[in-house]
Amino acid sequence: MTRTEKPAKSPERWSDLAARMGSAAAMVVVGLFGIWMGGYWFHLLVALICGVMVWELVGMLRPGVAKAQLMLGSFTGGAVLAAVYLPVGFALPLLLAPGLVGFGYLERNRTIYVAFTVMILLAGFGMMQVRDDMGVGWMMWLVLVVVVTDVVGYFAGRAIGGPKFWPRVSPKKTWSGTAAGWIGAALVGLLFSTNTGVGLQLIGISIAISMASQMGDIAESGLKRKMGVKDSSNLIPGHGGLMDRFDGMLGAALFLLVIGQFIGFPPGVG
Repeated sequence: MTRTEKPAKSPERWSDLAARMGSAAAMVVVGLFGIWMGGYWFHLLVALICGVMVWELVGMLRPGVAKAQLMLGSFTGGAVLAAVYLPVGFALPLLLAPGLVGFGYLERNRTIYVAFTVMILLAGFGMMQVRDDMGVGWMMWLVLVVVVTDVVGYFAGRAIGGPKFWPRVSPKKTWSGTAAGWIGAALVGLLFSTNTGVGLQLIGISIAISMASQMGDIAESGLKRKMGVKDSSNLIPGHGGLMDRFDGMLGAALFLLVIGQFIGFPPGVG
């Protein structure tokens, strides 16, 4: 390869950046609006996201069944929206119902469907609880940890490269990007701990949330690899589907929902 041919690889490496940035900007605007407004607006946004993700999930697990996709996606969105307005005792069976309905309908990959659907529903319910009970600030902390983990990991992985994290399942992910995501999350935790008075434990919690978001990303990558698809759908230019974009938030919100019951979150306040 000649000297003049070498630089051609660089533009190709970043060829999807413009589409990713444009779509990301639109998602940020919508997301910030929902978080700032809170209440029904945020609940409706989260319910819509959860419903679309299950719609994408069914499309991957059983292609060509548009009616089943629409039915199960709509049921999921409606269930998580209704659950947040009900007492917990009535909300819990409603959050599990879409998983059982889909289990009885699908002919294959039922366990995968149930696992991901329950994770989507509980994560959506958890995000609503964070916004309703803790306010804008802590919802922004959760979002920032996940976004910084993803963005810093993306750029560090592309710029630094190095050993792959799990090449068979996710060939683009590197250890450099993974570790950079932890560092970015730690900085977010440090920023919030010094401005909220909750203590430096938040740094460790932020790193754990970052790891949980990466686990959500890995789980979805494994699902796509098993089903032989590149993206969960083609709804978002440069990003694929909503599940591709919110897989990290699923892991993070579900993890926070669980650990919040044991550590008294926020640390030193709750």
